[in-house]
Amino acid sequence: IYDGFGIINPPTRKDITIYRIDAMDKAAEMKNSKVFNMIILGGLLKVAPVVSNKGVEKALFKTLPERHHALIPLNMQAIEEGGKIIQQQ
Repeated sequence: IYDGFGIINPPTRKDITIYRIDAMDKAAEMKNSKVFNMIILGGLLKVAPVVSNKGVEKALFKTLPERHHALIPLNMQAIEEGGKIIQQQ
């Protein structure tokens, strides 16, 4: 999985499965660069669903301090967007 931002020569290997996700562009579109990693996570979970989105949400509520709980909906939206924009190359 790679973010296409600034990549001039994308990967061309044929022995692996390559996925592109334009997470930097999506984070800018969402007007919050801090959700970049959650967009990437959403793409990864689309390709390899090792945990459900609901499971991630529960984990965020459990591990984040309560003062950050207001950011969880934005993070969950970023995960959803990542799942939508990832593309196999």
